[in-house]
Amino acid sequence: MLATLNWPGCTNALSGLYLCAVQFHTQIGTSLDEAAHWLKQGETVGIPTETVYGLAANALDADAAVKIFQIKNRPGFNPLIVHVHSAAEFEKYAQHVPVQIKKLAEVFSPGPLTFVLPRRTNIPDIITAGGDTVGLRVPAHPLTQALLQKLPFPLAAPSANPFGYISPVTAQHVADQLYGKVPYILDGGPSEVGVESTVVTVRNDKVVVLRLGGITLEQLREVAGEVELDINESSNPQSPGQLKSHYAPRIPLKWGIPATQPPLEKVAVLCLQQPPAWSNIVSVETLSATGNLAEAARNLFAAMRRLDETDAQCIFAERMPETGLGKAINDRLKRASVENF
Repeated sequence: MLATLNWPGCTNALSGLYLCAVQFHTQIGTSLDEAAHWLKQGETVGIPTETVYGLAANALDADAAVKIFQIKNRPGFNPLIVHVHSAAEFEKYAQHVPVQIKKLAEVFSPGPLTFVLPRRTNIPDIITAGGDTVGLRVPAHPLTQALLQKLPFPLAAPSANPFGYISPVTAQHVADQLYGKVPYILDGGPSEVGVESTVVTVRNDKVVVLRLGGITLEQLREVAGEVELDINESSNPQSPGQLKSHYAPRIPLKWGIPATQPPLEKVAVLCLQQPPAWSNIVSVETLSATGNLAEAARNLFAAMRRLDETDAQCIFAERMPETGLGKAINDRLKRASVENF
C-alpha cells in the first residue's frame, strides 16, 4: 500500500508529500523470537552488532539475500559478510581455514574482525558477488549472539542503511531509513565500536588487511606479526567497504580543515577535539573531548548524521591521527568525501 510518511529515502511527490511503498509496519523491540520468526520466513531484520547495525537475512537462502540488495539499493557486485555464532562454524562455509586465521580468531572472535576465506558451495553466489571467497565474522553483541544460537542458518548482514549512506549505530537510525521495508528491528542499544569490522585474508602465508575497521593494525601485528595492507578503492571489490565512494552524507563532506575560512555562508565541522575559529560555523560535532580515538570511532556515524540534518552548505571533517582507530576513521571520511585537503 502507499502511505504518506516523511521518511528518508521516500520519493518527493508533486503534492509535496513523501510517497513510499510500505510493506511492513516496522516494529522496534528486543524479542529474539520475533526476529527469528521473520528471518525464518525469508524476510530481512535489523540487528545490532558491536560495530554498526546490520540488515540481516538467511545467508543460505539466495531469495532472502536478494531482499538485502533490493532494500539497500546495493549493487550486486558488492559481496556480503556472513555472521556465525562461533569461529568453529567457519569450516561449515569455508573450504580451508589457514592457521593464521585460526590464531587471529582465537584472540579477536567474537569481535569486529571479518575473515575472507575460500567459500564452500553452500554459500549462494549472490552472497559472494559470484566470487570464490566469503567473508565470515563472529559478532560480539550479546543479542545477536543469542539470535544466531536460535537460528539453523548464518546471517548475511551488511550495514542497515541505503547503499552509500552513513552507517546506522542505533535502532532508530535503521527505522529512520528503512521504515516499511523491514518487519522488525532488534534493539540492542547504541553500537559500542561505531565503525565496521576490519577485514583480513591470507595470501602467501601472510595476513593481508582488505578493510580498516574496529581491530587496529597494531592489534593485528601483536598476534600475527607482519601484516600487509591492500586497501583498494575498487569497482570490483573482494570485500565490503572497498568502494571509492561510501558512507556519504547528503550534505557534501570535505575531508580536511583548510588553513583559511572557506567562502561559504554556513558550514558544519566534524573534529576530534577543537574546531577552527571560523565565523561561519553553524554546527560542530566533537568526537572526543580527550582525543580518545576509540571514543571518536564510536561517535563518528551518529555525529555525521546530526551534521547532515543541519542547513550547512558543506561539512568539513578533520583528519584524524594515523594511529589506532584513527586510520579506520580516516578511511571512512575519505570515502564519504567529495574533496580532500
